[in-house]
Amino acid sequence: MIETKPTNIHWHEGDLSRDERWKALGTRGATLWFTGLSASGKSTIASALEQTLVNKGINAYRLDGDNVRHGLNKNLGFSAEDRAENIRRIGEVAKLFADSGAIALTSFISPYRADRDLCRKLHDDAGLGFIEVFVDTPLEVCEQRDPKGLYKKARAGEIKGFTGIDDPYEAPEKAELTINTEGRSVDECVAECLKLLVDRRVLAKG
Repeated sequence: MIETKPTNIHWHEGDLSRDERWKALGTRGATLWFTGLSASGKSTIASALEQTLVNKGINAYRLDGDNVRHGLNKNLGFSAEDRAENIRRIGEVAKLFADSGAIALTSFISPYRADRDLCRKLHDDAGLGFIEVFVDTPLEVCEQRDPKGLYKKARAGEIKGFTGIDDPYEAPEKAELTINTEGRSVDECVAECLKLLVDRRVLAKG
């Protein structure tokens, strides 16, 4: 439980309801939470999906793990505590995007199940859609890709606490969508995400 330190603060609802906003904008907000090992393909799929949605005139915005650590979360490291706070902050930001009517696409390893469940609860409590997408690419495939050379450094002991090597990854138990990118095109993976958004009535058919 995160303690609220400020006192004498009150939530201001404003004059515009969510239903009014979404109706006026002709959109529905939700969060697609991409989780998986480093180099699993999370960011590649999320980036391609973002481009596809925006080109269709649908407001979507991608929150990427490395990008967020350049600004909002630049004061956080990679301890279990900092990782938990990193994901909590992203969950709150994604919730705001979804509330605005945008489709938030988050691309984070987010290795701990409890942290992802907290983000789901934030959305559930706010009446917003939270869709977990598990990019279930095998570790050996991720290591073969290793675009940033991180696995090589972790195996050499140059990086400590690296997920999948000397720190655990807790796979989702009930993800709304599971994708294995091995031998599959990005377009195929994006098509699965689009279908899920239609099935969840976030997007209209067609």
